[in-house]
Amino acid sequence: MPRWGLLVEQNLGFGGQRRVWSGSVLDHVDGTREEAMEVLRQRAEAYRPVHPTSPKRRRLYRERDGFVLVLDGAMQSFHCRFTVVEQLYDSAAPEPEPVPPAVPEPEPEAVRPPPRPVRRRPEPPPPEPPRAWDADVPEVPSWLGRDRPS
Repeated sequence: MPRWGLLVEQNLGFGGQRRVWSGSVLDHVDGTREEAMEVLRQRAEAYRPVHPTSPKRRRLYRERDGFVLVLDGAMQSFHCRFTVVEQLYDSAAPEPEPVPPAVPEPEPEAVRPPPRPVRRRPEPPPPEPPRAWDADVPEVPSWLGRDRPS
C-alpha cells in the first residue's frame, strides 16, 4: 500500500525582503491517493498559517495534486499550497515490525496432572432388620392415644 505525504508550502518570516518560501510535511497517509486527498482537504480547510495573523477572507482552491489556500490580510494576500506526494524513500524510517507467521506455531504441551477420579456418592446402607429386643416396642407409642397402628 503506498504511503502519501501531505505537504504544505507557505511564506515564513517578516518584511518584504526577509520572507522565505518554506515547505513541511503535515502528516502521512497509508492508502489510496483519493484517501490521502480527502485527508489533505480536511487539513487544508482547518489550517492556520503564520501569515496573516488575522485573515479577513479565506478561499480554498483545488488543483490536480492538492489545494491552494488564499488568505486576504489587512494589507496584502498570502497563500499556502497543499500537495499530496507519494513517499518513495525515507532514510530515517523506523524498522518495520516483524510480521507474525500466518499459522501460529504449536505451543509445547504442558505437563498436565492425571485426571482426578470422579467421586460418586456412596449408596445408602440397606435398612437394618429389626432386632429382637425392639420387637416389643410398638411403632406408634400408646401415649399418642393409639394402642396400635391401624
